[in-house]
Amino acid sequence: MFISKRALAAVALATGSAIALAGCAGSPEPAGTYDPDEKVSIDLAFWGNDVRADLYNKAIEAFNEKYPNITVNSSFLTFPEFWEKRQTEAAGKNLPDVMQFDYSYLRQYSENGLLLDLDPYLGGIIETDPLPQNILDIGVVNDTTYGIATSTNAWGLFTNPVLLEQAGVDEFAGGSWDDYTAWMSEITDASGGEFWGGSDYTGRIQNFELQLRSEGGELFTEEGEPGFDEARLKAFWEEGQSIRDGIGVPQQTVEEALPLGGFDTALTASELTWDNFGAGYLGNLGEGYTELGLVAPPVTEEGAKDLYLKPSMLHSIAANTDAPEAAATLVNFLVNSPEAGEIFGTNRGLPASETALAAADLDPLSQQVKDYEASIADRLGDAPPVPIVGYGSLEEKFRQLGVELNFGTITVDEAVSQFFTEMDVVLNQ
Repeated sequence: MFISKRALAAVALATGSAIALAGCAGSPEPAGTYDPDEKVSIDLAFWGNDVRADLYNKAIEAFNEKYPNITVNSSFLTFPEFWEKRQTEAAGKNLPDVMQFDYSYLRQYSENGLLLDLDPYLGGIIETDPLPQNILDIGVVNDTTYGIATSTNAWGLFTNPVLLEQAGVDEFAGGSWDDYTAWMSEITDASGGEFWGGSDYTGRIQNFELQLRSEGGELFTEEGEPGFDEARLKAFWEEGQSIRDGIGVPQQTVEEALPLGGFDTALTASELTWDNFGAGYLGNLGEGYTELGLVAPPVTEEGAKDLYLKPSMLHSIAANTDAPEAAATLVNFLVNSPEAGEIFGTNRGLPASETALAAADLDPLSQQVKDYEASIADRLGDAPPVPIVGYGSLEEKFRQLGVELNFGTITVDEAVSQFFTEMDVVLNQ
């Protein structure tokens, strides 16, 4: 299920103050193995819809065939409601034993002592052989593992083969950001005003992050300091001026298409985004669309490890759990078991565990994503530090300033100043 970062940003700052009240929990005892004769009851919370709830119910049934003495009480909400409820529970130190977890909240909850240290369970109750080290590292905050990724995605460039054929332009063959802009311009010129080559890529903070990683930097350091200055951000936003001047889809046209975007309304022939968005795009494009293109994004420096695998979601355990071994047993099953792979397929993203992935029935688009992630192996580097507290609100501010730049209501200098002001507030709250 796709949840926009706008929804995330709406609750990100609100959660911080309540969570800070929860205090810190002690370190867990050394982990053993779950005693199959022990009867325990644990709570499982996840966000999603009725389809995902049905899949979790099937997974719990399969889990109980192996572990009949562990009763799992599951509940689900929409994404914003899920985090609003966690906020209330966090203040009372009463979080569910096992939670589907979002990457953007991992630092916030872990640094406030709300999540269980999973390191004692790794290689024991929680199998690590099916999980590559770079996947395990995703859930690490301050040298401690607090989450296990269920699935991964990577940044990619989706293209619309129908529009490319109409424009008589070949697939993007790779190259620099200037090459990408020139490719978009060729499509826009050939379309006769019916559609555009793409949109202003400088409106997405992930594209800025990609360039910084290519230069050997990061958006934010492990210590939470920005990895760029005002001059570097100004240079990035200035890159988009030619796109805003006519190569890219006009912002007013984008606004009229809302709540859909330019790409899934066939207004643009390309979109830089996470590779798990493809199913939603195909569904929105509708009849006449059976496939999409998916290729690597532009490069700033050849040979750089600028791309990385990001968790679609993780599973974490509450520090307040009374049954850590049983909770870890459930996490292992939901992440690693062939049964979970077969049941969930790609509902939670491309499975991160090799055993779960091998059991998943991949549709053509999911197979395309799997092949894409294999094709960018040489560009995959270590995941960046876990997002700072308040990252969601900064991402949204970046997007909003991109919209204003496209409308021409602010200058690049004004946008840079506003972003740094917002960032100062977030980093010092």
